[in-house]
Amino acid sequence: MSKKEKQRKEGGAVGFLSGVIALSLSTLAVKIIGLAFKIPMLSFLGTEGMGYFNSAYEIYALLCIISTAGLPVALSMMVSRARARGDFKEIKKVYRSALMLFISLGVVGSGGMLVFARALANMIGNPNAEHCIEAIAPALFFICIASAVRGYCQGFESMVPTAVSQLIEATAKLFLGVAFAVIAKDRGYEMPYVAAFAVLGITLGTVLSTIYLLISHRGRRYRCDDLLPVGTSYSKALTTLVRIALPITIGASVMGLTRIIDMTLIMQRLQDTGVSVAEANRVYGAYTTLAVPVFSLIPALITPVSLALVPHLSSSLERGDAEEQQGVVETAMRVTMVLALPAALGVAVFARPMLGLLFSGESEAIDISAPLLSILAISVPFSCLITTTNGILQANKRVSLPVISMAIGVAVKFATSYALIGDSRVGVMGAPIGSMLCSITVTVINLWAMGSHSGCILNAKKVFFMPLLSASVAVGISLISFRWLDRAVGGRASLLLALAVAAVAYAIISFLTGNITKDDIALLPFGKSVLSVNSNKKEKERKYDSKRKEEDAS
Repeated sequence: MSKKEKQRKEGGAVGFLSGVIALSLSTLAVKIIGLAFKIPMLSFLGTEGMGYFNSAYEIYALLCIISTAGLPVALSMMVSRARARGDFKEIKKVYRSALMLFISLGVVGSGGMLVFARALANMIGNPNAEHCIEAIAPALFFICIASAVRGYCQGFESMVPTAVSQLIEATAKLFLGVAFAVIAKDRGYEMPYVAAFAVLGITLGTVLSTIYLLISHRGRRYRCDDLLPVGTSYSKALTTLVRIALPITIGASVMGLTRIIDMTLIMQRLQDTGVSVAEANRVYGAYTTLAVPVFSLIPALITPVSLALVPHLSSSLERGDAEEQQGVVETAMRVTMVLALPAALGVAVFARPMLGLLFSGESEAIDISAPLLSILAISVPFSCLITTTNGILQANKRVSLPVISMAIGVAVKFATSYALIGDSRVGVMGAPIGSMLCSITVTVINLWAMGSHSGCILNAKKVFFMPLLSASVAVGISLISFRWLDRAVGGRASLLLALAVAAVAYAIISFLTGNITKDDIALLPFGKSVLSVNSNKKEKERKYDSKRKEEDAS
């Protein structure tokens, strides 16, 4: 490989990784804020109120996936391809067509949730969730508009608007949701209404996030007026958008069904074993408030990999740049494993102390959730690989393959969860077991499809084996440290110190084994400064040694 080709390949990977880091930092902050939201909410609403809250949120999340999962990806793909060709007039037509479609979907989705709120609540076996569904319905309209702007910006490989809007949405949800719940509880409202007031925080957070994106978009619109128009009509742009987005949407919706499957089966199958409605709602509330958010934190950090991957990879494919394609794909897979494996092992080992740290005083809910979280943690690397491999297949225009793999995975999930949750000896443990088997199934199929259709050959040692070895050693050191610190220090400090030991150990081991490179460090905040200081130090040492040798020789 020539020096120029090597630089182009590395430049593509580095540019991709910059977008990943920007969104990953934002997503990490958003998830931390989300956990901070759950902690006071659990104390205000209890597991009963959180059952109502989460029931409404899962319905909203599924409709949100149906409305927005595929179109932003399709929009970013079309924009990035048009940029690679220099067809900037087409970009305007694609964006305007997407915006009209998003608005239509938002009106239909929000209206449907408002009109059929009671029917939806009864369908999932949780009738008291009706008011929560009504409170969250308007959020769907605003998230549709926000998704159009995000997809446009991502097509220009600009991830900052998405990152900032996510932070605004999460922060507003935290403060407004808690404030509304406190007001409703102080006024003596019944629990279903208190939960509905808390849900309003999500809706208003989405409104504020959308307003920011629209203002930001007006201030940073890319100039296209000086370029010649192309032949793409609005109808053709709309047709292409739908053609690309539909399989992606179907695939994402299929996976979104797994959360609805959990909600429905936990509520109904536990009742089939003799558990009361109130107890089933309490178990569901504990599982979805404690275990699921901690589990979801890690796969959510991988979502930026896919968001940055699709437009970047689409652009390199449009140019026929095989070297850059190989570099981006391998970087994406390596970053996925470097992030997912240590987090998965850490959560599996420290599930109970982690939940105790986050939700102190909720011992009953922790007893329910801790073993469930340990099982969920096993599926983390597979869930993360699903996100990344889906992005690779979509960028390679193999958008139907993820649909097939995820449909098979959901079938596995439904069959195993139905059988296991309905068995009184297993009960709610069947939900995370079903999720784990689903993720493994989808990952195996996707990896096979990626190897067959992307043309990229992965370095298995670099991508899979070395991150796993580094993570295992680091978590093992952390576990030994935790046991010693728990006897010597005790309390929350022992867990925090043990996790810090794990992070430092993993960073050192990863750098020594090549999992983390100097290019990766340079992209981190202050990373270049750290490398510069280290480089200057080595240069001074070299000059000093050279001077000493000259003096000795003379």
